[in-house]
Amino acid sequence: MIGIFDSGVGGMTVARAIEQLLPDLPYIYFGDLAHSPYGSKSREMLIEYSCRNTDFLLAQGAKIIVIACNSASSTASYILRERYQMPIIDVISPAVRKAADLSEHGRIGLIGTRATVNSGVYGKRLEEIRPKSRLYPQACPLLVPLVEEGWLDRRETKMIVRKYLHPLRNKQIDTLILGCTHYPLLKKAIIPRIGKRVHIIDSSVEAALYLKTMLDQDTALYESLHAPDTANRYYVSDLSSPVQSLAASIFGRSVHLEKINV
Repeated sequence: MIGIFDSGVGGMTVARAIEQLLPDLPYIYFGDLAHSPYGSKSREMLIEYSCRNTDFLLAQGAKIIVIACNSASSTASYILRERYQMPIIDVISPAVRKAADLSEHGRIGLIGTRATVNSGVYGKRLEEIRPKSRLYPQACPLLVPLVEEGWLDRRETKMIVRKYLHPLRNKQIDTLILGCTHYPLLKKAIIPRIGKRVHIIDSSVEAALYLKTMLDQDTALYESLHAPDTANRYYVSDLSSPVQSLAASIFGRSVHLEKINV
């Protein structure tokens, strides 16, 4: 069984992509809405939340962990890999690899939370893969709360997206990494405001593709994740009506979200 956690509903875009690519493998999803957004939290709190979330997923039977959150991936992934003896997948490395491959001129933009941008991890990993490229990061602290409220098509949201993307347009980027798993839900607002010629890298999709490739190469691990007649489960630490509606929109069906204390 696959364990997936995020600060809220954004990680459901990762869960949906995994579901489409690996339909035979069940997963457990946990959205820590009670502590969302993670992007404004300190490094210490992000590590504490990430370890707590991982412990919960392991107790439910998960044998592999997907950190479906860029803020947690950027600050806590190495701690989790040191502490836990199972594969830990983050959403950063797959997205960086894809951006490095697609960018024609090595001018790559990144939008993410403050925690993700301040960590500098995207720049470090891009330097390792494509040393002569340039990364232009832009923190977008208001976008996660807007997504969690369900304000995907609001005029105010589009204005804020335009303001955040303006500096990146001026840098003439040719590739943009959506460095938060909430941001794919804002693609309709992002694409026309960054320009249709700019490659959009969805970290949710890239993480799911990376997981599939890894399991294709490790048949023993793939088989260990099978749990016959086991349904996917969805847990949250808080629940509101916009969240239920967003979950249904992401999965294209009604999803039962169970509120728990972790």
